[in-house]
This record gives sequence, C-alpha cells and structure tokens, in this order.
Amino acid sequence: MSASNKWRAMSHHQHQPLCTRTHQIGALLLVATTFFFTRMLSTSTLSTSVVHVSQPRFQWGQSQLSLKIYVYQEDEIDGLKELLRGRDAKITDEACLKGQWGSQVKIHKLLLQSKQRTWKKEEADLFFVPSYVKCARMMGGLNDKEINSTYVKVISQMPYFRLSGGRNHIFVFPSGAGAHLFKSWATYINRSIILTPEGDRTDKRDTSAFNTWKDIIIPGNIDDGMTKTGDTTVQPLPLSKRKYLANYLGRAQGKAGRLKLIELSKQFPEKLECPDLKFSGPDKLGRKEYFEHLRNSKFCLAPRGESSWTLRFYESFFVECVPVILSDQIELPFQNVIDYSQISIKWPSSQIGPELLQYLESIPDEEIEKIIARGRQVRCWWVYASDSESCSAMRGIMWELQRKVRQFHHSAETFWLHNGSIVNRNLVEFPKWELPVPLP
Repeated sequence: MSASNKWRAMSHHQHQPLCTRTHQIGALLLVATTFFFTRMLSTSTLSTSVVHVSQPRFQWGQSQLSLKIYVYQEDEIDGLKELLRGRDAKITDEACLKGQWGSQVKIHKLLLQSKQRTWKKEEADLFFVPSYVKCARMMGGLNDKEINSTYVKVISQMPYFRLSGGRNHIFVFPSGAGAHLFKSWATYINRSIILTPEGDRTDKRDTSAFNTWKDIIIPGNIDDGMTKTGDTTVQPLPLSKRKYLANYLGRAQGKAGRLKLIELSKQFPEKLECPDLKFSGPDKLGRKEYFEHLRNSKFCLAPRGESSWTLRFYESFFVECVPVILSDQIELPFQNVIDYSQISIKWPSSQIGPELLQYLESIPDEEIEKIIARGRQVRCWWVYASDSESCSAMRGIMWELQRKVRQFHHSAETFWLHNGSIVNRNLVEFPKWELPVPLP
C-alpha cells in the first residue's frame, strides 16, 4: 500500500465515531424489539397452524351455489340411450350402481334431482352428458369401437357443444382408464370438463387425459352399506382390538409396489396382512368379509395398481383405518379445501420395505386416534348424496364446477356480428344450425 493510501486509511479510522453508552443502549433496545416481534410472529404462525389442524375449514365460498346445468335426456339424442343402456338396451341402472364405477350413475341421478338443474339450454352454464359406458363395456353391452363411434355420433347432434367447442360440457369417466375409454377423446372432448377419480393414466399411454385446469377429481364409489348413517354393514373396531398393524387388500396385478407388500407380509405376517383375495369362484370374499378384514388394522395401505387411484383410500375412512398412500402420482378430490396431510399418510413407493412398518409402528395410538378423528369430520365428502346436503360428494363437485365455469365459451368455429348474433362459417345464425353439426 502506498504512503498516501495508508494515510487515508489511518485518517478514516481516526474519524470513526466512538461507541458511546447511548449507542450501546440503542443497540440493546433494537435487539430486544427484534426478539419481541419475532416471537410474536412465530406465536401467531404456530397458533394459526394449530387451529388449522384441530378445526379444518371446508368451505368453497360464502355465497350460495348459482349454477345452472342442463342434463341431456336419453331419448333426446340418437345414440345417447346406447351409451346408457348398451346396444340392446339391456343395461340397467341397478346393475351399474354396483362396484367402483357406480359414481357414473349416482352423479347422473343426483343431477336430475338437483336444484341447479335447468330445462332451458339457452340459460345453462354447463351441459351434462350422461353415460354408463364403463358399466356397459364390462357387461358386454358395448365394445370399444362402438363406444367411440357412438360418442362421436352423439356430440355431433349437440349444437351447444359446437358453439363452445365442448368447453361447457361435462363427461364422467369413473374408472382407472379415465377418458381413454373414449378412444378419440383427444380429438373431440379435449376442452370439455371431465369428472374422474383418476388424475394420472400414463402407465400404458403416452399422455394423461386429466388436466388440472379444467377437470375435476371425484371420490370413488364406496359400498352404500358403509356410507349410510346409523347401523352400517361393519362397525369400526377399537385400536386395542385390531390384530394387525397394517393391511393391503387387493390383487398383485404384477405391480411393483403391490408385489413388495406381499413379500413384506411374508416376512412380517404378525404385522402386515395381505390375504390372497379371490374375486370370483367359491372363495370370493364377500363385501362384509372384505370390510371386516379392512377394519382389523390400524393402517390401510393403498398402493398404485393399473392406475394411481385406489378405492381403498376412501373405504378406509369408513372403518376408521388410517390410509397410507403408496402412489406417488395420485390426485385427490377437493384438495383446495381438504388438507390430506392431516387425515392420511403419503409414503414414497420407492421406500416400501421394513422401514415403512417401523415408521408406522412408531406412531403412538393417541396420534392415530387424532388422525382418525379428523378423517371422521371429512369423510362425508366421499358420500354421493344430494348437493343440498351441507357435506356430500355432489356438493363438492358442484362447488368445483362453479369454479370451472369459464366466462368465454365460444369456439374457434363460432363467429359474431355487430348485433350480437352468433353465426357459423357460412354466416348461418346459431338457432338455424342443422344437424349433424360438424365437429372439431
């Protein structure tokens, strides 16, 4: 350093103000004030967290539902009856209500009774297209080719579908296949609202039909005998009387996570129950026996199968068994109002092994009871009851639909004139559009 630079450094040091007693007192006051406000904010945050855990809020908004939904009638459109009853019209509502795909029937029936239903297409916010195709396919009423061609025929007779490009039309696909059940979904209903329990279906396909922006995850269809009030098919057991730490009730289906659980149950048969379930024949497990097995553990394991969702997740709430999700890509219903971290456990599917059982075993019964109690508060959202109920799957779906209503419904194939008239490419006004309507 040069002499001149040294002199400037020394001069600067000599002119620094001394640390007086006043400075020391001020510094102490600053530290005390900072500490006080930090503690206050920390306490406020902690208090908010505790309230959230013990008193979760399940509200979509303070206002009332104001939706108007038009439900297409099965005799209104050529082909729609086939999507409901099959080619020979032999599929019945009663047959389709059973099993995990019954939500397609329940949603349709409940919408027919809803106060949100309108009989006037011109005032509708949304249009519901009823279909029981998964049931019809399972029962031999329609094959894949027939499902595809019938859907195309049906929507070509819906002028309001063409007007919006399908944006305000609702379709239900209640199985793991999701909208892929309609082979040409990506061409015709890729803008429509899809109700499905399946948020991920990429294991056998290049793309998922679920879009978080427009589609809605719905609960699976639980056996009515378990969701009714009062005397259910099977009652929960006290924790002290449950034989197992955890269980998995399902088929292996060659899936890695399920195979790991079955092997794990062989290593720890006293902790983990994985019975060899028969879904047909004389050894088939009845519904009551199934729920009796399910209730006999503290934790119900829900691994991924052919797709990411599983009905066991929802069923576990009604035997008061803590669900443990072992499906990394799962999407759950009504996640914007329900905090699933307070009512379930999600564990990495790559960590299925003894460490999972050790972790579950470390959780005290008092904590398990708290999780079960919080789950008891929210399980009404899995029950397919009227949307006039304060807590039901349909009410949740209606609030989600109201959030999904878009202010701009016109498609690339609709045009308008200075007086507000809606026309097509040939300048034909909307009320005069002829059927079938050209599709995208």
